[in-house]
Amino acid sequence: MKILHLGKFYPVGGGVEKVMLDIVKGLSERDIACDMLCANVGKGSREIVLTPQNRIICTRTLLKKYATMISPQMITTLRRIAASYDIVHVHHPDPMAALSLWLSGYKGRVVLHWHSDIVKQKKLLGLYLPLQSWLIRRADLIVGTTSVYIAASRYLTEVQHKCTHLLIGIPPVVPKADAVELIRRRYAHKKIVFSLGRLVHYKGYRYLIDAAGHLDDSYVVLIGGSGPLRDELQQQIDDNGLNNRVRLLGSLTDEELPAYYGACDVYCLSSIMKTEAFAIVQIEAMSCGKPVVSCNIEGSGVPWVNADGESGLVVEVEDGQALADAIRRIMDRPDFYEQLSAGALNRYQKFFTKEKMIDRCVELYQQLLRRA
Repeated sequence: MKILHLGKFYPVGGGVEKVMLDIVKGLSERDIACDMLCANVGKGSREIVLTPQNRIICTRTLLKKYATMISPQMITTLRRIAASYDIVHVHHPDPMAALSLWLSGYKGRVVLHWHSDIVKQKKLLGLYLPLQSWLIRRADLIVGTTSVYIAASRYLTEVQHKCTHLLIGIPPVVPKADAVELIRRRYAHKKIVFSLGRLVHYKGYRYLIDAAGHLDDSYVVLIGGSGPLRDELQQQIDDNGLNNRVRLLGSLTDEELPAYYGACDVYCLSSIMKTEAFAIVQIEAMSCGKPVVSCNIEGSGVPWVNADGESGLVVEVEDGQALADAIRRIMDRPDFYEQLSAGALNRYQKFFTKEKMIDRCVELYQQLLRRA
């Protein structure tokens, strides 16, 4: 079989792109012909060869609008190459990819990877709905990151018969001992709560900072990432006298990040909206055996990924006090901490390894082609 993954952009900048690239690389490692077509974050087009039978085709981008790369070259490129693939695996939400598929004339099998509903971009959704409806009808198979999210999406109510799930899987995060020790020394005698993500509204960081106000000085909350709310969040920290308990770390490099997972005692995901459909950061922390505190986001897969009482604790959204109480509950009982730590690692190994994701992906492709 020969597969084309379609959507988003390169280099990767978020969870959807990362999953797409990880699947393409994972399939290439199994000698399955699999390419990736996406918009270039820069202006020009380019092609990156992974193996003799695997490549990343990046098309020229004119501009970015409503979080979407506008790339007419993606349309012409897909029209030219589409017929050579047995399956086009399109990643949603990405209006440019959907438009390209619609105009491509492609007649083969289509897998629609439903990473999330469009929640924030209301203007975009209004324009995109007819094309989204066509894409849902056109897809032979729709896969979600969890069965929970697929079942809860109001856009997929009538097509549950062709929906399934493909859990996200990652290689384990492996921190370097010396880098972990450096962070532990920097925050000596502190219980470290770590969180990572863009500093935007739906991540709920205002509630995590509020939680720090309900913890004592034996705790420090470290938040990695950058974004438009940095100044606002720093002002909240300053106004509440929390500079000794909360640090905004800014963007972390791929080399720095594993050490923070390794050094923390608890990982906290404070996200409050269904825009957070899965949260790869949860399974990154779990792969290090770290208990997770997350929120019960209605209709999201987040509280399924972090199983309450097994890999961590789940609290209600927009509640700093509840986040603080959950963190204390974990840290105040060493036996409970060890139980959740082991549970987090076991849950990662049971569901969320990269090998399991690729196994499942190949299985779905084979089933689809057998039905052809």
